[in-house]
Amino acid sequence: MKKTITIIMIILAAFAVFAGGSSEKSNLTGVAYIENKGTFILGLDDSFPPMGYRDENNEIVGFDIDVAKEVCNRMGVKLICQPIDWNAKEQELSLKQIDCIWNGFTITEERKQAMAFTEPYVSNAQVVIVKSSSSVKSLSDLAGAKIGVQAGSSSAEAIEDTPEFKSIIGSIFEFKDNLTALMDLEIGGCNAVVMDLMVANFAIKESGKDFRILTESLAAEEYGVGFRTADRDLADRVTSIMKDMAKDGTMAQIATKWFGADITTIGK
Repeated sequence: MKKTITIIMIILAAFAVFAGGSSEKSNLTGVAYIENKGTFILGLDDSFPPMGYRDENNEIVGFDIDVAKEVCNRMGVKLICQPIDWNAKEQELSLKQIDCIWNGFTITEERKQAMAFTEPYVSNAQVVIVKSSSSVKSLSDLAGAKIGVQAGSSSAEAIEDTPEFKSIIGSIFEFKDNLTALMDLEIGGCNAVVMDLMVANFAIKESGKDFRILTESLAAEEYGVGFRTADRDLADRVTSIMKDMAKDGTMAQIATKWFGADITTIGK
């Protein structure tokens, strides 16, 4: 009987030590949390070229992916690219399913209240795409039109934040991703699609579809990397590394690979 009690006590003691260690690990935040587990999980919409998307080999590639790989290399951790439902990105981040949102992620005042952001690293704008054959020349020509947009995107927010535009359009159709929205535009389901300028340029160039971008845009914006508010030091570390990359020419090299020129703004 005493031997049985002794064995039980040893098992309970071991469990207490294990539980204590696990609790300590789970309480880590920021840089310490990333360094402890040795991985950096990047949450993305894997259909958002050229920032992050799947190529013909089903590999996740893109401008943001190349930058993140170099950041992780300099931090000494492994990058893991985790596709997520973009409409549930905030929940994925808060539940620690991912460590950051890094995929052409627009910095907004609302998002800044809920996350810790890096400094902006690229400037962008929200634009409208129509068929080349469309008679639409300006935003005012879209009165009564059916507008396509990615659900949960900054494009959707841009429409909400431009009341004069929202008040004249007919209806808004939300899609899982931009590519699906463009497919709907091609077949005539919607009259126009609102999306990021960089994505629009890339999509038109790569697809060869008969689309054009209106000169008049909805909103100017900047891209940043979003982290949990408790991970402020991690956001600062990534900012610092990207500035180092700008200084030594790495950011320019990556940008030129994807855009043909250095379109980055960080460290300048």
